Amino acid sequence: MELKRIKDFMHELVDGSPLNRVDEEDFKIDKIFDYPLVKVADASDPLFERLKEPEVVGEHYLLPSDWLPGARSVISYFLPFSLQVREANRVPGWAAREWLYGRIEGEEFNNSVRQHLVDLVEKAGGRAVAPLLDSRMKVENLRCNWSERHVAYIAGLGTFGLSKSMITEKGSAGRYGSLVVDLEMAPSLRPYKEIDEYCNFCGECIDRCPPEAITQEGKDVTACSRYLKEDVSPRFKPRYGCGKCQTGVPCEERIP
Repeated sequence: MELKRIKDFMHELVDGSPLNRVDEEDFKIDKIFDYPLVKVADASDPLFERLKEPEVVGEHYLLPSDWLPGARSVISYFLPFSLQVREANRVPGWAAREWLYGRIEGEEFNNSVRQHLVDLVEKAGGRAVAPLLDSRMKVENLRCNWSERHVAYIAGLGTFGLSKSMITEKGSAGRYGSLVVDLEMAPSLRPYKEIDEYCNFCGECIDRCPPEAITQEGKDVTACSRYLKEDVSPRFKPRYGCGKCQTGVPCEERIP
C-alpha cells in the first residue's frame, strides 16, 4: 500500500466526516481538524525497544510485534487543530469551548480515523491493529503501553518540546494516531537527531500553563494531570482539556 493512498483517504475523512465538525443549535465548529501529516516507521526500528527503558516509557510498553505478530510497519499521523479551535484557545485562563470540543468530540473523530484505516488495510489484504482501540491498551503511572507521541517521533513526524508536546511542521496543537500493519512500507525520513531538536526553549509555554507545571527543566506531568482531573473536569464535565501550552506559542502551527 502506498502512503499517498492513505493520505488521500484521510483527506476525504477530514473533508467529509460529520464527526469532524460541531453543528449544535448554539455552537458550531466548521472543522475540528485540518489535513493531517502522515509518516511510516519500520516496525523493527531499534528505537521501539528503547521505549521499554524506565526513563522513557517503561517495561510495560508493548512493541509493534506484541500488538501484531508479523508487524512490518507502523503508520503514524498528526491531526492539526483548525485555526478556529487554535485561535479560540489563545486567550489565557480556562480552555476555550472550541478546544474542549476538539479534545473530546475531536478524539471521537480520531478514533473513527483509526478504525477506517484498519478497515482500509484489511481491504487491501493486510492486517492492522490500532493500539488505542485495542482492549490490551492500559496506563501505568500516567504512562501508556503504547505512546502515540513517541511513535510519532520514531516515524519522523516531529520532536518533543519543553511542555512535552510534540512539535511537527504543522506545529504542536493537535492529536496523534497510529496503527501497526503487516504490510511492507518504506519508512519515512527522520530529519532530526535529538529528541527536542525542534524546540527553541523560548519558555512561552511556561507562562501559558495554568497549574504552573512547566519550568525550564521540563514538565511535571503529575501536576498537569491533577489540574485536569481536579479543576478542569468538574467545571466542564463531560468534557475536559487545556492545551494552553500548545496555543499562543511560537510552535502552535509550525516549527519555531
